[in-house]
Amino acid sequence: EYQQHLDNGTLTDILNYEKVKDGDTFFINTGKVHAIGKGIIIAEIQQTSDITYRVYDFNRRDKNGNLRELHTELALDAIDYEKKDDFKVQYSQNANEVNKVVNCPYFITNLLPLTAGYEKQLSADDSFHIYMCVKGEGTIGDGTTELPIKQGETVLFPASCHKLEVKTKGMDLLEVYI
Repeated sequence: EYQQHLDNGTLTDILNYEKVKDGDTFFINTGKVHAIGKGIIIAEIQQTSDITYRVYDFNRRDKNGNLRELHTELALDAIDYEKKDDFKVQYSQNANEVNKVVNCPYFITNLLPLTAGYEKQLSADDSFHIYMCVKGEGTIGDGTTELPIKQGETVLFPASCHKLEVKTKGMDLLEVYI
């Protein structure tokens, strides 16, 4: 069925479509065909991988007017064809708390909706930490160095950093570590 729709140019007719709103989170398992719609800004957190198969590209063209390369044959064995409705993640958004979003064998992602300062000891996690500002602004530091951070910016704390200090009057951070 997939191959028929691909050949007929009707693949989008059998794909699931989700209307998204601010804060929606999706955990896409390996092999799940997915795309990001026009005008959507995402924070894509994933296990390190050098493999991405483009199976359909909405007939978009590169800068020279050519259709972009598809990986149709390679993707056939990698696609998860089972229809599942388990991809949308429900999570709390409690202010000034660590809200678990995803906890899988490859990474942990938390949401920190902050209305005031916040501190955390990082050494217990034995991992680097990534902080993505998805709303608002403030400063972020390790107790000795402090940097401004605003929506759309990301800071990497190496595993050697032991402390997180945040100052803000309103900021949402995604926290990612392994």
